Amino acid sequence: MTANTPPMSPQDALVAVMVACSASDENIRTAELMAIQRIVNHMPVFSGYDADRTRRISQIVYDLFEEEDGLPALFGLIREALPARLHETAYALACDVVAADGKLNDVELRMLEEVREELAIDRLHAAAIEWGARVRHLRP
Repeated sequence: MTANTPPMSPQDALVAVMVACSASDENIRTAELMAIQRIVNHMPVFSGYDADRTRRISQIVYDLFEEEDGLPALFGLIREALPARLHETAYALACDVVAADGKLNDVELRMLEEVREELAIDRLHAAAIEWGARVRHLRP
């Protein structure tokens, strides 16, 4: 990479947000990993994306989580790479990943709140996105 090339593409940033939300509770569930894989493989925003980069981006997230100021650094990378028009997309994908296993815990909810704040998601829009994720992942 050159000095002018951002370390992450917009798609990498979306993956980073999903992985960070999944890993926030230190328990990455299979359903969450499958949701990330499904999203990367099927969502139009990932058209042309090399899915093999998911592993590299995941490792960056895990490494940053080990650092004292890793979360602010991660959000800095994400904000740098992610255009504003994809902020709500990032939040929607994060909500889908967190809801995928049918269990929402306080740590995941706090991480979603952090994503909402870092990406300046309007509270009304966030509520609609959260509602959509909830109804998509209801169990019988």
